Amino acid sequence: MSPAEKAQGARTIRNAWLLSAPALILLTVAAAGPLLIVLVYSFLLKGQYGNVEWGFSLDGWRGILFTKDIFDDTMVLADAHLTIFWRSVKLSILTTLITFVVGFPTAWFIATRPPKARALWLFLITIPFWTNLLIRTYAINEVLRKEGLVNAVLLKLGVIEVPLDMLYGPFAIFVGMTYVYLPLMVLPLFAAIDRFDMRLLEAGYDLYASRLQVLRRVILPIVKPGIVAGSILVFVPSLGAYVTPRVLGGGKQMMIGNFIELQFGQGRNWPLGSALSMALLVVVMVALLIYVRFANRENAHG
Repeated sequence: MSPAEKAQGARTIRNAWLLSAPALILLTVAAAGPLLIVLVYSFLLKGQYGNVEWGFSLDGWRGILFTKDIFDDTMVLADAHLTIFWRSVKLSILTTLITFVVGFPTAWFIATRPPKARALWLFLITIPFWTNLLIRTYAINEVLRKEGLVNAVLLKLGVIEVPLDMLYGPFAIFVGMTYVYLPLMVLPLFAAIDRFDMRLLEAGYDLYASRLQVLRRVILPIVKPGIVAGSILVFVPSLGAYVTPRVLGGGKQMMIGNFIELQFGQGRNWPLGSALSMALLVVVMVALLIYVRFANRENAHG
């Protein structure tokens, strides 16, 4: 390569960096900056009035798994913290599974419609995004309450004699998160199914495969990227959900997002809240890295 070509290449790279500099600065300040502040707060001392004191301490990180006994100040396992975390993980996994079970046939139905009808169905799927999350959560509240739509229909049909108490429990939170995050599963699945070559179905049936075998051996492996994307888009926000558990759980079913907010509010323990936030981020990141590593190994072996 001649010196002129090298200079031209260096100039092109420099111009590319200059063009991307505003976006990089914005991402650094708006995304990495707050995370860095939270990370620093997690290693500081707890303030008396809900702030931090500038002194290195591991109390925030230690408080994730252990807490002091109120009688003799000995460190004991923080069972409540682990229960809250397990409840969050369990509901997030269930939400991901149910959104996939409901979203996959929905996405398949939309992808197999004529183009005009397909656009209409996609429009209907995206309508919930036009409404604030809090309003949608209160709408579910109105549907599930004792005088709500579900109990009214069941009473009218004679299925039940007394209204069901469905609010302020895991069931209400589960229904609310499924409703809120269902479009995030449907859209990636639709994008994957829309590129699916339907001739592969005919080939599978010509080889005497059953419908279940075609689904398991042909359809699911090909649309796997959409399944992965939809699962990540549902699992990650549902794990740190705050509004839906707060409204539909009534404060009785605390999840990790509510617990973190409690530390920055009434708990006045900013280092613990920061440590919980970073721990949640690390758990999600490790889970995603493990899955990506597993997926890459699977692709390497064909």
